Amino acid sequence: MRKMVVFLLTSVLVMGIFSGCSGATSGQKADDKEDGKLTFSMSMTSSGNKYAESSPNINEEKWVKELEELTNTNIDLRMFPLKDFDQKMSLMFTSNDIPDVVQNVGGATTTGMSGSVEAGVFMPLDDLLNEYAPNLMKAVPKAAWQETSYNGKIYGIPSWLSNPSRRATFVRADLLEKTGLDQPKTVEEFLEVMKAFKKLGVENPYQMRENFKYADTILGAFDVLPSQFEVQNGNVVPKFFDIENMTKALETYKTMYDEGLIPKDFATLSMTDYSKSIESGKAGMWSANAQGLSNFRTKIKEAEPEAKIEIIPSPHGPENRGGHLLYSSLVTSYYINSEVPEEKAIQIIKFFEWMTTSEAESFFSFGIEGEDYTVENGKVHFTPPTTTKAIDEDGFRGMFWFVHDNIYNKAREELTEDGRDMMRYLDTIVSNEGLGTVRFVPAPESFSKYPDLAPQADDVGPKLIIDHMIKMIYGKESISDWPKVIKEYEEKGGNEILEEMNEKYKEGNGVIEMSN
Repeated sequence: MRKMVVFLLTSVLVMGIFSGCSGATSGQKADDKEDGKLTFSMSMTSSGNKYAESSPNINEEKWVKELEELTNTNIDLRMFPLKDFDQKMSLMFTSNDIPDVVQNVGGATTTGMSGSVEAGVFMPLDDLLNEYAPNLMKAVPKAAWQETSYNGKIYGIPSWLSNPSRRATFVRADLLEKTGLDQPKTVEEFLEVMKAFKKLGVENPYQMRENFKYADTILGAFDVLPSQFEVQNGNVVPKFFDIENMTKALETYKTMYDEGLIPKDFATLSMTDYSKSIESGKAGMWSANAQGLSNFRTKIKEAEPEAKIEIIPSPHGPENRGGHLLYSSLVTSYYINSEVPEEKAIQIIKFFEWMTTSEAESFFSFGIEGEDYTVENGKVHFTPPTTTKAIDEDGFRGMFWFVHDNIYNKAREELTEDGRDMMRYLDTIVSNEGLGTVRFVPAPESFSKYPDLAPQADDVGPKLIIDHMIKMIYGKESISDWPKVIKEYEEKGGNEILEEMNEKYKEGNGVIEMSN
């Protein structure tokens, strides 16, 4: 009864926040159409793109203007830096200053949406999508539609992944050749390669960063990614409940720390630090999205001209498992304000449907014909950017390809050796890896009640768990005490979380089981 009262009170508060909100934003053009063009406002993330985040006025950028010309639109864009995205989204919602379209990193009921879908801020889109976006309806995987739905209705338009396995193990192949060792296949061989890199003078044989984010190759080898769940004896449990394999993973990381195979300050290394180390040639192996192969090759060679960067199979642990997490099938999603008139909503839906056309593919892949690329006898001639600044601007244009399959851009990648290598690695190595989990949409309510016990992201475990992992690797706690960590988790609210999750699991309520 108490839980129901709390839920109802929360609902009333949320509805109070969102009451009276409209599609008008500060600076938004007043008319839905201007000179026959569809006019709408939209918020979006910078995706961490340096070019985007340095722009003095995103709406005056060349690529935004060109997109408007191609789609006969006037778009009033509001861009939030990726590092502040959830905070900026929350401020936007609480201020009732909500644009016509809102982009979210994730689905309809994730943290960034602040309960807005549940509160009726956005319109259900099933009927409009079925009538005006048939290509999107066919192309988007079922799991992605599930994540943008609430109470059986679609509220968001997904940008998706046709294959959710895309994180890979990278290696400086030139350094591996110098060691005389083969590609490591097991955790033990992985350690031997790192030790050999250290003897060569490599500063960071394996590049770690904070929260084990993009630094979880060893956790994957033992299949104990702390953000993931699995079914044991008919019940959903966190993978870190596997005491034997979690202990082995932590012992491996401690060896890496004690022998200087990872940065001593790995627990505080940011994404920026991680990238700088890799791009300056200081790292021997690391985990990253396979799509980044070309960028790594380009940027690292600016610092180390002889560098060779390849993707290798991730090392396997005792159960012959290896790899990284399977991503959600959803990358970003787009929601239309419920105050937007139906005719305008239809035009916005058509705008997103245009993203599935060959015209859109050419623009976002290559730029402007005659200026950035040419076509001769049906063959595209395009020279990929080679400097860091040009790469960032090229990525900036691609940010506006709002809805499409993000696994890779075949039209673009097949033009270059790096691109062909990346597709080959994805199709032959990465697609065979990827560790599944049990996910719930929406997330269990108990996650909000016990935030330190909930995964911080799809690839970051609960704060309580991460804190103990770090202390054990630094030698401040004994790894043999891992059973005590599990007990602490259970006593501080974990049992309530698992009770709710298992109730949902047995009812089939919002359950997405991911496997490879």
